[in-house]
Amino acid sequence: MKKIGIIGGGASGLAAAVTAARQKDTEVFILEHKEQAGKKLLSTGNGRCNLTNERMDGSFFRSCEPDCIEAVLKQFGYEDTVHFFEGLGLMLRSRNGYIYPRCEQASVVRELLVREAKRLGVRIYTDVHVTEILPGRKGFKISGGRETFYADRVILSCGGRAAKVLGSDGSGYALAKSLGHSLVPVVPALVQLKVKDNPLKAAAGVRTEALVSAYVDGKCAASDTGELQITDYGISGIPVFQVSRYMAMALYQKKKAEIVLDFLPSMAEEEFLEYLMKRRSGREDMKTSEFLAGIFNNKLTSCLPLPAEISVKRRVGELEREEQRRFVRQCKHMVLPIQDTNGFDNAQVCAGGVSLREIDRNTMESCYVEGLYLAGELLDADGMCGGYNLQWAWATGVLAGRAAGRQ
Repeated sequence: MKKIGIIGGGASGLAAAVTAARQKDTEVFILEHKEQAGKKLLSTGNGRCNLTNERMDGSFFRSCEPDCIEAVLKQFGYEDTVHFFEGLGLMLRSRNGYIYPRCEQASVVRELLVREAKRLGVRIYTDVHVTEILPGRKGFKISGGRETFYADRVILSCGGRAAKVLGSDGSGYALAKSLGHSLVPVVPALVQLKVKDNPLKAAAGVRTEALVSAYVDGKCAASDTGELQITDYGISGIPVFQVSRYMAMALYQKKKAEIVLDFLPSMAEEEFLEYLMKRRSGREDMKTSEFLAGIFNNKLTSCLPLPAEISVKRRVGELEREEQRRFVRQCKHMVLPIQDTNGFDNAQVCAGGVSLREIDRNTMESCYVEGLYLAGELLDADGMCGGYNLQWAWATGVLAGRAAGRQ
C-alpha cells in the first residue's frame, strides 16, 4: 500500500487528497499548519467561492511558462471541475460564466471536500508546521514540530505568501528550495496599489468606471476596464487587481511603475472633445473647474487637474479648441506613479513561485526528486479574478493526486 503525505490542506491539497484516496491501495494523510483544513477557501469569492469559469484557457493566466498552463488545463479544465464538484453533491450555478455553488457558501465547498476526504479514509492532522522533508531510498521523512511522519510519496501544496492569516505563510517556498527547486521572484498579485502623493485622495470612496492600464518603463504591460475604487492611499477594484501583478513585479525589479487612468473609456478622445465643444453652448460663463460637473462624480471632478496653462478661473467660452483638447487629455490619460502594493497580507494570490520548467506538466511531479509532486499557488502561475486561481488549484491538485496514487 502506498502512503501519500500531502503538505498543506488548502484547495489544491484537498483536491489531491480526494483524488489520491479514490485509487486502490493508497493511504493518504494531510499535514495542515492551521487549525482546520481549507480555511483560505472560506474567503474566496467574498465568501461565495467562485469555483471556476466557463471561459477557461491559458490567456487568463500569467507565468514564465504559459505552455505548461495550457497543458495542465487541457488535462483538467472547466468541465472536469464541474464534474468533480457535482460528484461531491454540490449543485452549481453560472453567473455570466462565473461558476458558484448554488448555495453561494464557500463554507459548504470546504465542508464537502473535507467530508469526502474523511469518507475515503484520509487522515487530516492540523496545527502541524512542516520544517523539513528528507527524501531517501524508501520514501520521505517529514519533520513536523515534535512529530515525524513517513510517506512513499509527497505532494507539496502549501500555498504561497498571500493572506498569511489564512495559512499562506510562504514556508512552502523554503521546502521546495531545500529539495532543489528554484523560484521565479514572488510578489503580491490581485492586490490594491499605493499611489505616490495620491492626487485622488480627496475622492476617496468614489467608485467609477475606468480603463486601468499598467505601464512598466513607459510601455503598456496590461489593461482592464471595470469599476475603479478610489482610496485615500491609492486605487483598488477589479481592474486594478487584474493589472497589479505587473506593477508589483516592476517595483521588485526597480523599474518605473505607473498606472494610466481613462475615466471615460466608452468614448474616444476626439468623440469626447466634440461632445464637450457642443456641451459648452449656453455654459460659456461657467468656470473651467466646474465644467465637468454632471459627467463625473463631483468629488472626482475636483481632483482632475487642469492643464497647467489653464486657470481654474478661466471661462469655458474662452478656451480654444486645442486647450479643450488638453482638457480632454487629462480626463482620459491621468498618470499615477505607483510606489507600492498593499502587500502580501492583502493580496488574494502571488505572482511567481516554483518554476514550471522543473515540473512534469502531465503529473506535477518534480523533475529533481522522484515521488515529489507540487501543486497550487506554490507554482509560478497566477490567474485573473474570476475563478481562475481556484481552477489552477483544482487542476494541479487532481493531477498530482492522480499521479501519486498510481501503482
